[in-house]
Order: sequence, then structure tokens, then C-alpha cells
Amino acid sequence: MNNIHNLTVVILTYKTNEEILTDCLNTIDPQANILIVENSKNAVFKERLENKYSNLNIILSGKNLGYTGGNNLGLSKVKTKYALILNPDVILAKNFFDEINKYLDQKINFHIIGTKYIDDLTWKSSGSFDEFDKRIQLRKEEKSYHDSLEVVDWISGNSMLVNLDNFETKKIFDENFFLFFDELDLCRRIKSTEGTIYSSKNLLIKHLGKKGSTDKKYNLEFEMLRNWHWMWSTFYYQKKYYGHLYAVYKNYGKLFRSMFNLFLYTILFNSQKRKIYYARTSGAINAMLGKKSWYRVGSLFQ
Repeated sequence: MNNIHNLTVVILTYKTNEEILTDCLNTIDPQANILIVENSKNAVFKERLENKYSNLNIILSGKNLGYTGGNNLGLSKVKTKYALILNPDVILAKNFFDEINKYLDQKINFHIIGTKYIDDLTWKSSGSFDEFDKRIQLRKEEKSYHDSLEVVDWISGNSMLVNLDNFETKKIFDENFFLFFDELDLCRRIKSTEGTIYSSKNLLIKHLGKKGSTDKKYNLEFEMLRNWHWMWSTFYYQKKYYGHLYAVYKNYGKLFRSMFNLFLYTILFNSQKRKIYYARTSGAINAMLGKKSWYRVGSLFQ
């Protein structure tokens, strides 16, 4: 039985390289609904893509809501039971929708199902909390009743199948996170309520990563963004679950190294490195001071 009609693919974009996005869209089954959340007011982008794909709709958020806010907005508009959250720089394997169709029924109860990288040697797509953080002891002995699924504690957020019926609200992400640690936080909350997270060995993807998700002319701006939010989100995640003092203990070394590199690249007149370490330093200090995740592209200096 074909259940693809009960699936909406949610893709979040912001100054995304359109060639990369097109490559992604061309690997999606035409029977699936596609909902793009464009984190801007780019009406030209909306008109161009909606005219090109009959099964695609675009929401213009009006501003950059980040990964969490953008995906929460998209999920709030989903009318199907299942949603596939997908990064725009992901290429799906040819048999991806044949395999995902097997999970779109009532027989398998889950909160989220993650995917596997075609080349799973460089980056892990799933894992257990105890290997990520020795302080976490949420995992218990479980097994899957489907031969292609493995019970895991966390999965990568670049592509994940969500069963919306198992969530009390479609606002599933903590919007205090703008970037990084958002899916880890989601998985931890799911596991704490004895929800089920699977990784599928048959849902194969290729993920280009940061080199392919944005237009090259914005490379430095996005590198600053990533570094600021990596520092901020690391601290916020640890503070959320372990307290402020523990987070300071775990991150003060990163702060001092960033400050040292900021000074070093300032005296060496390396403008790009100076901006990156300024962003890292600023992210760490703002997190330690309890400031919200306010940095967006262009918010610092260019």
C-alpha cells in the first residue's frame, strides 16, 4: 500500500544555493507533499519554485527563525500524520521512498526515525547518549521489532521522519536553540518520556554539509554564525541539563582559547580568522551571561 500521500517533506532554507536545493528536490517522490520554509521575505524565490514544482508550497517566515523556529513553523502547517524534516543539502537514495513507505502505517509506533549516510565513515548519523555524554543514563535495554530499524538515543537532524501523532504539540523543538544541539535536545526529551527513536539502515542519504547548504558568497558570514552558535548552544545545552556552574566548568577553556586566538589573529592582521574567533568569544560570553541566542548573519561586523 502506498502511503506517501500521508507524508510532508519540510525543508528549511535561508540564502540557500538553488542548484543544491534543486538537486535535493529532484530526489523527492512527486507524490509527497513538499513544504519549504524560507527564512526571509524572498517572494521571487517563492514564486519561482512554486511554479516549477506542482507539489511544493513555500512559507516566507519574514525573518531568520533558525533551525528550530523555522522547522516549528513548517510543522505547524503540516496536515499529514508524518513529516520528513530535510536539510536542503541532502540527496536521497533512489529507493528512499520505497523504504520510507514501509514505516508509514500503524504497525510501527515511533516518535522519530533517523537515516544513515551512504558513506557512514566520517560522521555518525545516530548513537547512544552514554557515548556522547557519560553523565546521561537514560538508555535502557530495548530492541526493534522491524529488521531495518535500530533503537538509538539520538539521530542527526539533517533528515528525520517524525510521527506527529506522538507529540502533544507540533512545536517540537526548543526555540532557545537557533543552531546546533537542537536535535540532541529533542531526542533527550523524547527518551525521558520513554518515547521511541529509531535509526533506519535502509533510509540512505548523502549529506553535503556546510559546504553545500549556502551560497558561497556568504561563506564568511555563515562561518561566523556557526561559530557563535556552536559556543552559545554548547553552553546552553549543558546549563539546561546540568546547571550553570557545570556549564562554566566545561566551557571556560574554550572561551580562553577563543580569546587567545582573537588576540593572535588581530596582531597578525588576519581579518577572517579574527572575525571567526570574535564570533566564538562573543557566543561563549553571551551564553555565560544568560543572554538569549541573538546573533544572526550580519549582526556583528563584516
